Amino acid sequence: MVRLLIASSNPGKLREIRALLDIPGLVAVDPTMIGIRSQVDETGDQYADNAHLKASISARASGIWTLADDSGLEVDVLGGAPGPRSARLGGPGTSDAVRRRLLLEKLRPHPQPWTARFRCVVALASPEGEVDLADGTCLGEIIATERGSAGFGYDPIFLIQGTDYTMAELSLEEKNRLSHRAKAIKTLLPTLKNRLGLVGRDWGQGSGNGD
Repeated sequence: MVRLLIASSNPGKLREIRALLDIPGLVAVDPTMIGIRSQVDETGDQYADNAHLKASISARASGIWTLADDSGLEVDVLGGAPGPRSARLGGPGTSDAVRRRLLLEKLRPHPQPWTARFRCVVALASPEGEVDLADGTCLGEIIATERGSAGFGYDPIFLIQGTDYTMAELSLEEKNRLSHRAKAIKTLLPTLKNRLGLVGRDWGQGSGNGD
């Protein structure tokens, strides 16, 4: 079995990524499982910078190939904000619920619809410093009333374009067909399989993720 570190401590994100990486021969581990520090300061101004930084630092610390992502919500009427700083809106220690409230307060002076998109960049890094990147986008709009109890972050106020559902009203399987993170990881999968030697090998059935 081949191990891949998922450089995140977010339970919801880990669950989504593990489901997307249910690949024969692959075991997706998180920082707590191998005893390394999971928090890396996101000092970049771009999603790619932060994903690259998290993946590279964690790969060096763990000694194994590592996947990391950086994602954010871009609202058109706010000039693309909060963008890469989406998880930092309100400062350290601010809860997801408070971030959603702060965002809606910024939007109330502006007429609806509040068109927006979720964006994600994923990075795959080796301990030696090789890095591959892929990105994904999900279009939609912000709504004023929260709907749904699944997901995390801004999911309850993000209505997906072409549907009548917020991201928080989707099952894990549905979200992993439509989300920005799912699109980015699916784009990266062929490279990931090649890098980890998972192409053309008979591993039998199932994976080692335990999900």
